[in-house]
Amino acid sequence: MKKLTLLLAAAAAGIAISANAYAQEVTLRLHQMLPPQATIPAKALEPWAAKVMEESNGRIKVEHYPSMQLGGKPPSLYDQARDGVVDLIWTVIGYTPGRFPSTEVFELPFMVTTGEATSKAFHEYCEEHCQDEFQGVKVIAWHTHGPGLIHSKQPVQKLEDLNGLKLRGATRVINQMLEKLGATPIGMPVPAVPESLSKGVIDGATIPWEVTVPLKISELVDNHTGFDGEHGLYAATFVFAMNQSSYDNLPADLKKVIDNNSGIETAGLFGKAMDEGDVKGLEIAKEAGDNIYMLAGEEKQRFEDAATPLIDAWAAEMDNAGKDGKALVEQARSLIKKYSGGS
Repeated sequence: MKKLTLLLAAAAAGIAISANAYAQEVTLRLHQMLPPQATIPAKALEPWAAKVMEESNGRIKVEHYPSMQLGGKPPSLYDQARDGVVDLIWTVIGYTPGRFPSTEVFELPFMVTTGEATSKAFHEYCEEHCQDEFQGVKVIAWHTHGPGLIHSKQPVQKLEDLNGLKLRGATRVINQMLEKLGATPIGMPVPAVPESLSKGVIDGATIPWEVTVPLKISELVDNHTGFDGEHGLYAATFVFAMNQSSYDNLPADLKKVIDNNSGIETAGLFGKAMDEGDVKGLEIAKEAGDNIYMLAGEEKQRFEDAATPLIDAWAAEMDNAGKDGKALVEQARSLIKKYSGGS
């Protein structure tokens, strides 16, 4: 009888512990740089938060703080997640130059196809090659945007039109590419672009179509230059990440909710949101009567030839760091081809 009583007591305690674990509610603070109406906040982060809340039966709530409302500047976002200042962040990886070198291969010129395909390729690549560079966070998704373009006050119809043009670039590699093409690169986070354009600090910016919408770029410049064919000029890379302790402290069933909303499919959804935003950005520029140049043939080849030395230089940097740079470039290209429908 005494043994039965002990067993019943233990079972009751187990049920109580299980019930308490199940009842645990968590509020996660999400911090990022863009206004709430921008593509990723509106079409990716908010739907992600809603899906996580639904699948956790309301036990995970995400408080979204856009436009750096919790303080700091965009380059500090990754450290805010790593250090536990916030629970979740979304940011441009290249805002901290040289810190995540293995990711830079996806920023190299004429690699990107679509945001969705390139994002899936990037996530798979990073799972294999970038984990050691992202210690202290749980990565929910690595992703990219779609093809980046040149948006400028003066027309850019040939390579020589870039000579001396002050162009904003997002990252170290993108700025190096602009320099190879003859422009004068100016690095800055994307929220600073509109004011810099209006004050003449820059003559133009490299961003994808979708970013032109919240920044109202079509009201600030009249010219947009991209490239015909499968591959765009460049892509920036992004990470959506969670503080490791915030994740580790979740009960097992809530960890599973986060896990189910992490990974390559999530990366693809973020990239797809970028692609859909690109359509809207292009439509707005057309409605504004802007000049849209899609370079092809010999002129596109001139841009590719001018930018190619950057790829070799990056591979050599990785060799010096103890990694096979050429192999990383080849793998990135192979993965992009795989997810873009190539064999």
